[in-house]
Amino acid sequence: MSSENRLVIAVIQHRDSENILGVLTEENFRVTRIASSGGFLRRGRDTLLIGTKSDCVDQAKQIIRENSAPSIDPGLKRVSIFVLKVDQFERI
Repeated sequence: MSSENRLVIAVIQHRDSENILGVLTEENFRVTRIASSGGFLRRGRDTLLIGTKSDCVDQAKQIIRENSAPSIDPGLKRVSIFVLKVDQFERI
């Protein structure tokens, strides 16, 4: 069975962005970063778009988890991750 294409969307704290991007890139993931804000306090966030095969999704999620700093506010979530099926994925 062949791997299907996936889009991993991770909304992370801005302060974790460089570290997470570095590790994902070292592991040969292609990542696009978009500056964003959200939540009640409109704190700085970055949204990462990661196009990959389905069998690499768990690795990408683990990298994100392991490289996210602990939250200083117990009510504040560190990361939101969405995984979407993608019909077509091309690098041009």
